[in-house]
Amino acid sequence: MFLKPLNIRLVMRSAQAGFGLPMALFVITVLALIIASMSQLQNDSSNSIGLQVNSHRAFYSAEAGVEIALNLLIPPDGSVARSCATTPFYSKTYTIAGLNNCSVSVICDSILVNSNDYYTLRSTGYCGNGIDRAQRTVEVRVK
Repeated sequence: MFLKPLNIRLVMRSAQAGFGLPMALFVITVLALIIASMSQLQNDSSNSIGLQVNSHRAFYSAEAGVEIALNLLIPPDGSVARSCATTPFYSKTYTIAGLNNCSVSVICDSILVNSNDYYTLRSTGYCGNGIDRAQRTVEVRVK
């Protein structure tokens, strides 16, 4: 006469069976993608820092080269100056700490304006090897 009552717990449990495994796989996959992208970002960041260091070193190499070339062109002690026609005007490969594996080359151009000589010194510094090689140029004009 009376119907047997349904076991509601059994019905609810069978409807939810198997949902945990796909959800766990989804979460693991998303976390793996996040970790892989963070690793790639860290790798790119470390490569750019190495290039930035070589870039700064190349700039300081070029700056040092143009300062030495200025002393050769207009000696502070009044000695004989180097001719601007010398090619290259100044060139050096550094072996000191801080500029190791860097080099500089300076060229000099002169023009005559209203019986005044104007000199342009263009110093190019290089640092690093291969893909990490950096080049910076400093230009100075003096009368």
